[in-house]
Amino acid sequence: MTLEQVTRQLTSYIRDPESVDRPEGFEARRLNIYRDLFYKNIEGFISSGFPVLRSLYEDDDWRDIVRDFMIQHRCHTPYFLEISQEFLLYLQNSRVQRAEDPAFMQELAHYGWVELALDVSEEDLDAVAVIADGDLLEGVPRVSPLAWSLAYQYPVHLIGEKFQPQQVAELPTYLIVYRNLDEEVGFMEINSVTARMLEILLQDQSLTGRQVLAQIAAELNHADPRQVVAAGLEIMQQLRGLGIIIGITA
Repeated sequence: MTLEQVTRQLTSYIRDPESVDRPEGFEARRLNIYRDLFYKNIEGFISSGFPVLRSLYEDDDWRDIVRDFMIQHRCHTPYFLEISQEFLLYLQNSRVQRAEDPAFMQELAHYGWVELALDVSEEDLDAVAVIADGDLLEGVPRVSPLAWSLAYQYPVHLIGEKFQPQQVAELPTYLIVYRNLDEEVGFMEINSVTARMLEILLQDQSLTGRQVLAQIAAELNHADPRQVVAAGLEIMQQLRGLGIIIGITA
């Protein structure tokens, strides 16, 4: 048997010890220690990366999920910090929905992954050339690269053991998840208009704040665009205070 064949047999057993025969030539005690250690490492990273999702499952059901991930999914990275992203891909592409899986499972997992991704991101805000206290109306507002505007069918930020919605909400839930200048990850629930404002700011980084808000007023067909500009400026200032808007283009 070649080294490649031995390696494949060993890794297949580690992934699925209940269905794959133990490879010959390995001491059972040592192999079992390695098998259990491998599982515990994977399970630990997934549980810590998705604590809310983990809390919704009984221990046996959760073990089944982790084991199924190990069997069905092939990771494309050797880095432990990226296991959470691989687990999210597994949920989106490989996992067959089971009776114990809530309908919001994928969205909740995505929200959990976003928090972790922002927490470990190496994005350097100091490298972005901005005027922090610049005029948000006459200048070009810059959204922090560590602020993600998201939309979900379920209110994922409210889900927990005591609140598990059974149906899609009538209106989407809009959230900004961000990491501020103090390196703290937070979130803010916003409405569809604020979400649209952020979308425009990210799509066209040549527009001034006034131009963005004028565009929104036109899209809303608002009777008094000045009210939209005034209200929009207040929101921009609030977002700047949170570190979601980091200033205007220098």
